Formats: sequence, C-alpha cells, structure tokens
Amino acid sequence: MSSAISKANILWFLPTHGDGRYLGTTAGGREVNFGYLRQIAQAADQLGYFGVLLPTGRSCEDSWIVASSVAPFTERLRYLVAVRPGLQSPSAAARMTATLDRISNGRLLINVVTGGDPVENKGDGIFLSHDDRYAVTREFLAVYNDLLAGKTVNFEGKHIRIEDGRLLFHPLQSPRPPLYFGGSSDAGIDVAVDAVDKYLTWGEPPADVADKVARVKATADRRGRKLSFGIRLHVIVRETNAEAWAAADDLIRHVSDETIASAQKIFSRMDSVGQQRMQQLHGGRREKLEISPNLWAG
Repeated sequence: MSSAISKANILWFLPTHGDGRYLGTTAGGREVNFGYLRQIAQAADQLGYFGVLLPTGRSCEDSWIVASSVAPFTERLRYLVAVRPGLQSPSAAARMTATLDRISNGRLLINVVTGGDPVENKGDGIFLSHDDRYAVTREFLAVYNDLLAGKTVNFEGKHIRIEDGRLLFHPLQSPRPPLYFGGSSDAGIDVAVDAVDKYLTWGEPPADVADKVARVKATADRRGRKLSFGIRLHVIVRETNAEAWAAADDLIRHVSDETIASAQKIFSRMDSVGQQRMQQLHGGRREKLEISPNLWAG
C-alpha cells in the first residue's frame, strides 16, 4: 500500500433514507430504524473507519438527531453531518455544531450543503437562483466560522445580518470541526477555496477529477489557502473482477426503463453542475454505466 493511500480517511455512510439489496425497488429492502443505524455505526467503528456520512434532504431522517443519538454508542467514529445555508441561520448552526462536537468528544465533521434540486429547495422555502444560493453560503460561512472561532460577530451582507452574535459554549475541536464541501461550478469553487477545509468531488473519470482538483488547488494557492481533497464513491469488493461486476449487475436487476426515465427526469431539473456532469457521463443508458475502467456509474 502506498503512503498516499495509507493516509486516506475512509468513511462509510448511515442509510437514513432507507436500505436494501437492490436499487429502484422495494424488493429486498428493510426497515431502517434506530437499532439498525446503531448496528451499522458500531460495525464501522469496530472496523476502523474514519467516519460515516449522514445524508441530508427531505428523503432522509434528520442527520443531526440521528448523529447525536448514535454517537454515544461508538468510541472513535466521526460523524459527517450537514449544515444547510438558507435553511438554518449561521448562529443556530454554530450552536448545534459546538454542542454536538462537545457531546461526541470532538468527533464531528461538517458537510456544507448548498442544495442543487430546485423542487426540493422550494419545498423548504428556498427560491434562490443557483449563484444566489452560493452567495448565501458564502455569507453563512463567514458568520459561522467566526462564531465558532470565538469571535463576537457583527455582519451585514445581502442575505444575512447579524448583530453582536456570539457563542457561550465552544466546540472541542479548534477552531471548529473540519468543513467538507462540494461544488463544481465557478461559484461553488470560489466559496470552497475561501471558506472550507476539504473539497469533495463525485466519482468522475480520473482525468476529469484530476483537472478539477488542479483547478481548485491553483485557485486556492493564489489566495494563500491550502485544501485537502475527497471523493465520493461506493465500493463493490469481491474476490475477482467477474464477481464484482456480477454484484454490480445484480444491484440494478430490478431497475426498469421507466425507473431510469423517472430518475433522469429528476436529475435533469437539478441546477447542480456536479450532478449535471455525472448525468452527462452515461445519459441514463445501461450500456454506458462503466465510465472508466472499473468505475461504474450505476
């Protein structure tokens, strides 16, 4: 194992949106309850995973409540939980962050989610354009980061206004838990290089990922900042390539053409550049799901 790989932090995830053996069907599914989520978290903790991602959105259980409920049953596992600029005030999010970091003994990671589905955003009362959402995120993080650093905050932006904001209780990690963030658009990258710690990308072909990382790194270098990088992938592991591909095919054996069309319709409405890039790799066609050697977009 190379030193670069050995230093990578590997995270699993808690399926707060549901779980099952197959995609696109309830066949082989199981109820997701607290006992099951606790079992997964404890298994990940015992197996040495760095942490777990808790998904966010209207199709998921609330990630903050789940993380705070499960964390006491683990010892080392970290929890990657989302803050949602536009849905939360930065001061409320900062208090939540400090509290969960303290009660988890410094095991909180923060996923900054701007939100790329206009339909879901409107259901949550957010009617901002793509670039305006990133403008809100920038203002949110300016306030949020300063509060968690122990500063008294007075801030007046286009979207957010704060007078004499402060925290009484501070996070255990200094100056705050690490911030994770993904955004492939110019607006997203601009926010990332100024305000977060780890830049995330989807599992695109290696050359595309390399180009994006180089672009983000160059922008950060010009601004005197240093970011680390992460990639979101699920891993199918078997003894042989043939067995791994058979497992991949089995995952989608219940997916009908109608299900694919419905999913493509949902993805097409999104204004997330990252989601659009992923969709363009295969266009919803089964025969194009291998977008790079051993990289499957199913």
